[in-house]
Amino acid sequence: MRRRDRVQSLDRALDILETLAASGELGVSEVAARTGLVVSTTHRLLAGLADRGYVGRNPANGRYALGFKVLELAGGLEVRTTALRAAARPHLELVRQATCETANLVVLDGDRVIYVDQVEGSHSIRMFTQLGSSALAHTTGSGKAILTYLPADVITALYPSSREPFERLTPHTLTTLEALRHDFVRIRRRGYALDREEHEAGVSCVATPVFDGSGTVCGAISLSGPTARIDRADTGALGLLLRRHAADVSAVLGHQAATSDGAHAS
Repeated sequence: MRRRDRVQSLDRALDILETLAASGELGVSEVAARTGLVVSTTHRLLAGLADRGYVGRNPANGRYALGFKVLELAGGLEVRTTALRAAARPHLELVRQATCETANLVVLDGDRVIYVDQVEGSHSIRMFTQLGSSALAHTTGSGKAILTYLPADVITALYPSSREPFERLTPHTLTTLEALRHDFVRIRRRGYALDREEHEAGVSCVATPVFDGSGTVCGAISLSGPTARIDRADTGALGLLLRRHAADVSAVLGHQAATSDGAHAS
């Protein structure tokens, strides 16, 4: 099979998995309709995914759903983040209590962040992100909070100039490495990252990094809410609040604060 055909088949299989994840049990024709694939191709791909355990077929009605293998892989992420989630959970609760806004915990996976825990805000209008979902790191406050503390060569590998302009989600998204590096300097100086409608119009975020016992950035905690509410708040005070909780989480993970990650408020 030619490389192009292999990549196309991979894309189609992933489209099917994402469709089943969003919709639950579906018949072959329903999967085909939602993915834009022909029924014969859909049936072939579903059969292949079923053979590997990534989808399961209900013998009672012939419909398909995500299989045990996907749950197994998701469980792998859950296991890898057990200590981080356990350390961060009480602090997410406290951030929500102090601000009434949604508090999030994310980890980095390549050039995306994955939401591994969340405590919903108490406002009638509040932010919500499905656990396990991901977002482009350069478009989010939490992603930038993590990227800021990665080695320069890692950043260059993730964001080579050949990729510019990086994907733009709103008019405020940073789309060049130079723009990101300038923001990294600001994040280090003040100790927290800001996303001012860079990921989604009308939504803003404040985020701070979390470090493990080796001093490596291993995640970020953030709070997110409608831009109007975040703008009315004191972002410096929100950043300080998050920095204190992130420092406590990092300490539980064995991190000893040093000047490299001990930024000062501005």
